[in-house]
Amino acid sequence: MRKLFSLLFCFFLLNLHAQEPEKLNASEIFQEIKKLNFLGSVLYIGAHPDDENTRLISYFSNEKNARTAYLSLTRGDGGQNLIGPELREQLGLIRTQELLAARRIDGGEQFFTRANDFGYSKTPEETLEIWDKEKVLSDVVWVIRNFKPDVIINRFDHRTPGSTHGHHTSSALLSLEAFDAAANPEKFPDQLDYTETYQPKRAYFNTSSWFYEGEEAFEEASKDRFISFDTGVYFPLLGLSNPEISSLSRSQHQSQGFGSTSSRGRQIEYLEPIKGDTIRSQDVFEDIDISWNKLKGGAEIGEILNEVEENYSFTDPAASLPKLLDAYKLIQELPNEHWRKLKTKEIKKIIFASAGLFLEAVASQPSATPEDSVVVNLEAINRSDFPVTLSSVELSPNNSKIQPDVKLKNNEDWQNEIALKVPGRTSYTTPYWLKEESKNGMYIVKDRELIGLPETPTHTKAVFNLDFNHVSLSFEKPIVYKYNDAVFGETYQPFEIIPQVSLAFEDDVIIFENQESKKVSIKLTSGKPNIQGEVSLSAGKNWNIKPENHKFQLQQKGSSVTVTFEVSPPKDQDETFIIPTATINGKEFSEKLISIDYKHIPKQNLVVPSKLKVARLEIEKKGELIGYIEGAGDVVPESLEQIGYRVNKLNVASISQASLRKYDAVVLGIRALNTVEALKYKQQVLLDYVKNGGNLIVQYNTNRGLVTKNISPFPLELSRDRVTDETAEVRFLAEDHPILSSPNKITEKDFDNWVQERGLYFPDSWSEEFTPILSMNDENETPKDGSLIVAKYGEGYFIYTGLSFFRQFPVGVPGAYRLFANMISIGK
Repeated sequence: MRKLFSLLFCFFLLNLHAQEPEKLNASEIFQEIKKLNFLGSVLYIGAHPDDENTRLISYFSNEKNARTAYLSLTRGDGGQNLIGPELREQLGLIRTQELLAARRIDGGEQFFTRANDFGYSKTPEETLEIWDKEKVLSDVVWVIRNFKPDVIINRFDHRTPGSTHGHHTSSALLSLEAFDAAANPEKFPDQLDYTETYQPKRAYFNTSSWFYEGEEAFEEASKDRFISFDTGVYFPLLGLSNPEISSLSRSQHQSQGFGSTSSRGRQIEYLEPIKGDTIRSQDVFEDIDISWNKLKGGAEIGEILNEVEENYSFTDPAASLPKLLDAYKLIQELPNEHWRKLKTKEIKKIIFASAGLFLEAVASQPSATPEDSVVVNLEAINRSDFPVTLSSVELSPNNSKIQPDVKLKNNEDWQNEIALKVPGRTSYTTPYWLKEESKNGMYIVKDRELIGLPETPTHTKAVFNLDFNHVSLSFEKPIVYKYNDAVFGETYQPFEIIPQVSLAFEDDVIIFENQESKKVSIKLTSGKPNIQGEVSLSAGKNWNIKPENHKFQLQQKGSSVTVTFEVSPPKDQDETFIIPTATINGKEFSEKLISIDYKHIPKQNLVVPSKLKVARLEIEKKGELIGYIEGAGDVVPESLEQIGYRVNKLNVASISQASLRKYDAVVLGIRALNTVEALKYKQQVLLDYVKNGGNLIVQYNTNRGLVTKNISPFPLELSRDRVTDETAEVRFLAEDHPILSSPNKITEKDFDNWVQERGLYFPDSWSEEFTPILSMNDENETPKDGSLIVAKYGEGYFIYTGLSFFRQFPVGVPGAYRLFANMISIGK
């Protein structure tokens, strides 16, 4: 059994994108029965994806059998992406799915607030000013009132503002405020139309050596006020220890490079009681009734389920079905609505798995548009001797229905098909929190009941109504698309509702460095067969676009055509958005369909308004050919091409003095000295290139995990200094330096409209050979002079910058382009 589970587990991890139907084995069914028999819950609260303690979540879920969830206040939108080019909202979507993948492994549930991860924040005061504090607090209260945790555990310490990320401290502060507010009917009374007040029993802070000055300091610290317990337990039924499960869960955070090696043996966790009933017991559920006896009418259910657990057959789970159905009927009579709904869902899952049921609804195509009709293939099979009858199957959203009223005999497959007519007003498949344009600190969600959910509920589904020996149960299954992959075999992906036509520009930003017109291409992709219409572009009044429109015709679904317009910019510096509109049979479409597909998460569709940022810049440049060494991923090369440079991406292993000689500048991508191992051996080649007259521009790196200490020809120390306020004053330390004067005169206006931050991981000490160019700082902090430093080395120049060009270029910040052009042009 252990070997079988391990094999299934590995396959699950390797092929999460397939979205296979959940198929519990006998050990997993038994684990679910134990959880069904436990009526306690834990809510873990942090700020970001990756903040959660997966070891603790797995421990409470799999050892204590508690209902366990992680509330991440943000979706990690403000971070960086180590696996691809996606940033901001698209990165938040990836990290959302990585958290869900992690929870599928460690057994927890996942919630979010509407808070937008706007980037690093140094204080909770700044964080809560940019977020709408009352709305985020409301969301935390909403999750507590609906999840109803007995115990809340904070990842961060509410008493140490300024010592860590402002989001971190804010999560703890909001958690403790919500602890009381959730029980107060005068706080957020509008919620009480949907839920009820609730008071958690106690709250803890999950402390560790991370909050001290290292392991040694933590070992020496007094732990009298903490409770502790061993989370290194081993689960024989699973063939895995809790730390191994935790490691597998943690490794789902691939976009952050958080792959984790498994460990085994004792692992002590420490909790500090901080609010509520702060009883000092090693058991967080001490004096909390976690049995069925806590509910009116629950004692009899508990007796039945204890018998099911004691007599469970690992070789014949279906033997438990009669008792499980008795318990199910009694659960339907519980007066407590919260526990009735929760335990109904849990026991139905167990009944389904114990009968060996397989129910599936597979669409004949991967997507459809509103008003389309799609064939849905249905399948049902009962792999037990227990009498089960398939009464009917009903599709949503259009309520097509068939009533086969057929007995599902052991291992006899039933199949049929039914038509799904997609109503004209059906919403596109897209994340609910991205349907409205977000503000700086908050996502806008108009549907109250969606707040907190990790993803948009599936609207296209099949409801299978079954009779289990005169007990009626219904099971909802999402409509999916399934095909055979030549490598992976049977492969699943979501069935999605998409626009009739997707309009996608080839670029997100186009820069006009002079008055010359440019060709702007837009790709139209059909969401259904046989569509025709016309497409036009609109822009600001100073921009001219020809022709007025293009006619198009697309015969096949999924086919594309690219049309090109000529765009002429104004004489003076200006910015605008170009908006496309496709008109088909009198209906207008202006959306772009984005697909995000990685192996470790399900395929994601994102439907957003299509737009192209265009900017006419007053920009001069010297030099033509750039060599670029990619780091952790950015669009700097493409951005430099926008202003007329030719950019070659370099293979570090093959660079030499001879090969670099032709480049006007060589640029290292963000974190290249952290991520490109070959630079350990080739950094000296780059420095010799500078010495012989080259221009080397090194973008930011973290001071931990450098592949070489030889990052500069002169002494230079990296720090964690950063300026998070994108509007912070920028002061010129060397106004006459070529970087500020040639070929573009840099002024204060060039630092207008920066996004998220000024920069990060600045050097904080350097030798006298360097000239610091800029000074800046966040409010109430000392000046930071290391954002851009330059040194003459031999015949060339070495430039190190922590300015976040990688964030400014994708949104077309004019001053960022002008400053970078000066950096490239230095010495020419």
